[in-house]
Amino acid sequence: MKGVMPSDIREKMKLLDRAEIIHLGGGLPDPAIFPYEPLSDASARLWADRARAQTALQYAPSEGYLPLREWIAGYMTRQGTACEADNVIITNGSQQGLDFLAKLLLSPGDKALVEIPSFIGALRAFDAYEPQYLGLPEDSADWNPTDLAGAKFCYVGPDFRNPTGTCMSRKDRLALLDLADDTGMAIIEDGCYEQLRYEGEDIASVAALAAERYGSIERSPVLHTGTFSKTIAPSLRVGWIAGPRDVIRRLVLIKQASDLATSALNQMLLLDVVRDHLDTSTRIARSVYRDRCRSMLDAMEEFMPHGVSWTRPQGGLYVWAELPDGIDGAALAARALLERSVSIISGSAFYPANATNIVPKPNTFRLSFSMIPAAAAREGIERLGGLIREG
Repeated sequence: MKGVMPSDIREKMKLLDRAEIIHLGGGLPDPAIFPYEPLSDASARLWADRARAQTALQYAPSEGYLPLREWIAGYMTRQGTACEADNVIITNGSQQGLDFLAKLLLSPGDKALVEIPSFIGALRAFDAYEPQYLGLPEDSADWNPTDLAGAKFCYVGPDFRNPTGTCMSRKDRLALLDLADDTGMAIIEDGCYEQLRYEGEDIASVAALAAERYGSIERSPVLHTGTFSKTIAPSLRVGWIAGPRDVIRRLVLIKQASDLATSALNQMLLLDVVRDHLDTSTRIARSVYRDRCRSMLDAMEEFMPHGVSWTRPQGGLYVWAELPDGIDGAALAARALLERSVSIISGSAFYPANATNIVPKPNTFRLSFSMIPAAAAREGIERLGGLIREG
């Protein structure tokens, strides 16, 4: 635990109640668009049925509530990864899934291949198992199988990556499967943003491409984590891992030793909602976040000084910015909060500390548009741009 660092994002969340701060950093989903009425109706139906209520208040199976696992298996199959309920385990959010997979696959000193920069939550989950990190460049043209050999797994979030907002191309997803074939590693695919595309064409998940290539999820090297936190509500803490049955059976043993089971009540409520309202909730989220993304990008075009560049995401919740050489993102984040009451996340937070082929870019920072209305985002970007001009 001496090597596990606190999450800069979680620390920034402590500031959420300070009304004077414009929050441009954290990527929480907007609670204004959560499906309150469907959840309320589902709850009323559950409590009105004593038999279902007793099930909801009892311990759930460690694998998860079977009807929900069956629904997720159907969802995965519709997305191109044919599977059954036995290929699915329910977790307390996809974050627990990342922890379980690291516990299953890593011993101290093992190599873990991660995208660079990478999701803070994944790095913190992996840190506790003391891996040696290898960095995976975003472009497959820069991948050298010899340099990346020996990794137990590769962690990727191919759809609208956290933190960069970029999306892995179909070509690179197929190249990742080639890399897995060459090295023997597993692939952990984080699918938490896969439903939040605003522009462009959908790209098949790595899990779906693997199922097509190998003919079955049972022969696939991909372990896919999913969540309802970005499309329904994060507080329900319902996520899942989909993969070969043999792997899922081992993960069930880890689940039993960790917390026995995910809340049956939350799983049952969630299932009632996603059966009829997932498409509506996802459509609303896409519409709201699309407009906010465009507003933030427009403000950056207007107020960011020359020499600052940024990504232009087609989905997800994040924009990644790069400052001119010599400007430190961590120092800028500290000054922005102190001098302009604007909260951003330094790019240095998204790099692992223990890495052999990774050179962090200190002149970077992450923005998020998910919880910030257009007018406030414009004001925050204007303040931030002015601060950068001051130097």
